[in-house]
Parts: sequence; structure tokens; C-alpha cells
Amino acid sequence: MMKKTLLLAGLLTSVLSSVAYAGGAAICVGDGVSKTVAVGEYTKRTFEAKCSANVFSHYADTNLSFGVVAGSSKGKNTFGGGTGGGGIKPMESCDSSTGCAAKVTATTAATARDSS
Repeated sequence: MMKKTLLLAGLLTSVLSSVAYAGGAAICVGDGVSKTVAVGEYTKRTFEAKCSANVFSHYADTNLSFGVVAGSSKGKNTFGGGTGGGGIKPMESCDSSTGCAAKVTATTAATARDSS
């Protein structure tokens, strides 16, 4: 009985620890300056993201998946996708007077990660 309890505890710990950590950060902040995306749970190597002026992007990762969302300060929609497949797709409509900068957040990147 004790071995079964320890085995179950070990399995639960590994499952829960895989979803407990979630990292992510802003990549592009509208100024056109490129940024290095750091090693994370899913990201095993750093990489340089090339950013354009007026473009905002954010990523979210866990050790099981990676997602990204992006939009323009002059845009009508945000777009996102993740490692689950399904490609890049429109995520949200934006205010035509202010663009999409406010919609590109850690939350929308996690939604893109988890919905693909």
C-alpha cells in the first residue's frame, strides 16, 4: 500500500509541476527594436525576434507548449497560434482608433498557446 501511495504521489507531482510553471514576456513593444527571446520551459535556445515599428507581440510557454499573439497599433485584429497546431488565426478584434496594442498581453498569448 505504501509503494502505491508513493508512486501515485510521484505521478501527481510530475503532472502538476508540468502545468504549474508558465513563462512568457513581451517580445515586440511597437518601437521596431529586435529582442532576444530567452530560454524558457518550452524554448530550449534563445532566438532573436525581428520586430517592426507599430507591432506588438507577446509569448507564453510551459514545458508542454508555446504560444504567441501579435497585433499592430494600426491594426484591426490580433493574431495568434501555438505549438498545438492549427496555424495562425485571428484572435480578437481591436478598437479602430487605438489599434491592437492593449490586446497583446500574457493572457492572450496563453489563450493562443492553449487553444491551438
